[in-house]
Amino acid sequence: MKNIKDMHTVVIVGGGFAGIRAALDLDKKSNGTIKIKLISNKTHFEYYPRIYKVVTGNSPLEVCIPLSQIFENKKNIEVIHDPVTALSLSEQTVTGKSGTVYTYNDLILALGSETVYFNIEGVKEHAYGFKSINEALALKKHLHEVFDVYLSSTKEDVIAKLHIVIVGGGPSGVELAGRLTSYMKTLAQHHSVDNNFITIDIVESAPRLVAMLPEDVSRRIYNQLHQMGVNIFLNRALVKEDVDEILLKDMSVKTNTLIWTAGSRTNHFYGEIAGLQLHRNGRVLVDEYLHAEGFKNVYIAGDSAQTKYAGLAQTALYDGEYIARTIIESKNHKTLKKYKPHPVSYAVPVGDGWAAVSIGSFHLYGRLAYWLREVIDIRFFLSILPFKKAFKIFFNRSLCESCETCTRSSEA
Repeated sequence: MKNIKDMHTVVIVGGGFAGIRAALDLDKKSNGTIKIKLISNKTHFEYYPRIYKVVTGNSPLEVCIPLSQIFENKKNIEVIHDPVTALSLSEQTVTGKSGTVYTYNDLILALGSETVYFNIEGVKEHAYGFKSINEALALKKHLHEVFDVYLSSTKEDVIAKLHIVIVGGGPSGVELAGRLTSYMKTLAQHHSVDNNFITIDIVESAPRLVAMLPEDVSRRIYNQLHQMGVNIFLNRALVKEDVDEILLKDMSVKTNTLIWTAGSRTNHFYGEIAGLQLHRNGRVLVDEYLHAEGFKNVYIAGDSAQTKYAGLAQTALYDGEYIARTIIESKNHKTLKKYKPHPVSYAVPVGDGWAAVSIGSFHLYGRLAYWLREVIDIRFFLSILPFKKAFKIFFNRSLCESCETCTRSSEA
């Protein structure tokens, strides 16, 4: 076996879907000929598609998986917790916050996306989000706290405090709204509060919910939420948020709880890397092999690549698998297969026991669709963890003594 210093080194920046999939596939297919360094600003992986459940009562351990467990016994994968502060494509180096400089033969950038507030006054300061474990737990804590002031508040204050406004009618907003309808009633019962005071709104600037889905699927989701008591405001843009009120284009709403799910953008760090060419939407321009334009040893994966279906977890997984295969083929001097965007499917839960599934022209609704979404989730866990560990995490049997690992992560 080669001396480890002489081994082909692949550095992966980002411990999300694409980064994890690429690392696991590289390790499996390289037969020990590649040294893999996965650098992340977190010590754990967050399974974002289920984070909305953390907001509504589930344990963080259901969606928070230590990277050390995912790569346990993977001798050729080194997991490094060191937020990246600088990157030189010309020198083939990555610099971490610790000051350590990492060199590579191939580089995979899979930093994902970050929240954007469109410069709307007050939103960044006052709105709640749930794109991370920390944000989800903060929102959950707030939802409990709004009931604590019930006995000492006027009727008007109670109505405002129990009025939840979700801005963004995409999958995240829809999934959270569906779960909140039952979760808030449970909290109301626990605090002896009349649940008639609870109001849940979705505000969406587009003419329909989950606009990326076919119109008939969107309509079924709308009807399901409406039957559950969620108020839906379409073609409404948020103009301003204050401490106890939001201003829409043509109306104002008294609320102490605004949840922001309306926007994301490419990680700002890509704009700081000299040599990368960015599309006007901020994503990185790539060639037919997912190389960053002009760099044959730099790959862009997932949300940040300017590809047809970027922005979804399933696309990030597909990208990670493709890049790993391409690196192996390139290293072995084989003919490379061009990247072909993989059509995506959607499975959107709306409350417990109901979901909408859209796979091409096939649509499925109700309890069977809900369980199909559960199967999709557990299949992912089984793809990155041994059988026993995957089931322990998925069914919320703790592998960790606490969720401290999940809640102490730092930002890149």
